[in-house]
Amino acid sequence: MADQQALDEVVRFTSELIRIDTSNRGGGDCRERPAAEYAAGQLAGAGLEPILLERTEGRTNVVARIEGTDPAADALLVHGHLDVVPAQAADWSVDPFSGEIRDGVVWGRGAVDMKNMDAMILAVVRAWAREGVRPRRDIVLAFTADEEDSAVDGSGFLADHHPELFEGCTEGVGESGAFTFHDGTGRQIYPVAAGERGTGWLKLTARGRAGHGSKVNKENAVTRLAAAVTRIGEHTWPLRLTPTVSAALTELAALYGIDSDLRDVDLLLDKLGPAARLVEATVRNSTNPTMLDAGYKLNVIPGEAVAFVDGRYLYGTEDEFRATLDELTGPDVDWEFQHREVALQAPLDAPTYARMRAAVEEFAPEGHVVPYCMSGGTDAKQFSRLGIAGYGFAPLRLPEGLDYQALFHGVDERVPVEALHFGVQVLDRFLRTA
Repeated sequence: MADQQALDEVVRFTSELIRIDTSNRGGGDCRERPAAEYAAGQLAGAGLEPILLERTEGRTNVVARIEGTDPAADALLVHGHLDVVPAQAADWSVDPFSGEIRDGVVWGRGAVDMKNMDAMILAVVRAWAREGVRPRRDIVLAFTADEEDSAVDGSGFLADHHPELFEGCTEGVGESGAFTFHDGTGRQIYPVAAGERGTGWLKLTARGRAGHGSKVNKENAVTRLAAAVTRIGEHTWPLRLTPTVSAALTELAALYGIDSDLRDVDLLLDKLGPAARLVEATVRNSTNPTMLDAGYKLNVIPGEAVAFVDGRYLYGTEDEFRATLDELTGPDVDWEFQHREVALQAPLDAPTYARMRAAVEEFAPEGHVVPYCMSGGTDAKQFSRLGIAGYGFAPLRLPEGLDYQALFHGVDERVPVEALHFGVQVLDRFLRTA
């Protein structure tokens, strides 16, 4: 079990990492190197030999390997990203980069996404060094840049240009899983991710005939674009159940003692009440228009108009997704992927998943562990290029009223000290047995 020093360090590390502003504004506007050097220093203090790698100056990644006792065993990747989304200080109750610890809570951007997990990894590794612990299998640690944008400077760069650092890795654990979900009836659910929807960020371009705003124009690019965007935004995608989502619905139905008839998923979601939030975004593909760009003067009809759509698709549905976009955009609007990453599906019958479940249940016996699929994506997508099956496992025990999912990219992001202590203990337990 993690010692008291590990419990103290995870809080300090979280706070100190938050103070290092690694805001990723997109388009390369970020500098993770100070946080990478911080993490590397803590790893070196645990007797490891971290490697710092960059595709772009200042966009730094850290990789280190802990040798296991069984050289024949497959290796396990444990990863966390160092960048965070921006924060508007005027909207916050505290300075978002203060790392303030107040009333048993650590405040700041990255408290849950995901400098807390970075801190847990560092605290566990340093505790092992003090105790002389060696895991059964090799564990590769990766602290990445650029996860909050395209990952081209982070996990994508590592997977494409440094695959040798991940030799032997067949599974990986990263963010967004094993957190407490309160359903409002006293039940505590701990979803562990075993899948992700694919990322399909789309650019739509409509072309037409430029002209004077006072004239009749049957080839108006803005009109064509607006019609396509409306069709896409209002489209109801059909139900598509992946193995992970089917398992999540089945286990949740059993937990609530209701019929798990997957032939009427919408009815089942209604019966699940608040717990439906864990799966409702992953029973279908989705396309949400987010940005529009057209014209340069009010009385000029532009010859081109552009829109952007956040698309997500489930495992095994990319062909359907593409074909549907062809239909929805129509003949007058072209579309292309602005950014595309694969959907993921990890096995639920793997010993690693069972060990994650057991680790949570040991420290949260009142909790109910269920599988789930992430509606968004993580660095597990890029690491999957190396044949690594990805799981979401960043354990936190949260009090009722603190909405974990709302804190992601939200105002007043924060994490209780007790949640960090729980996370270190569960992560330590899992990695010792993994």
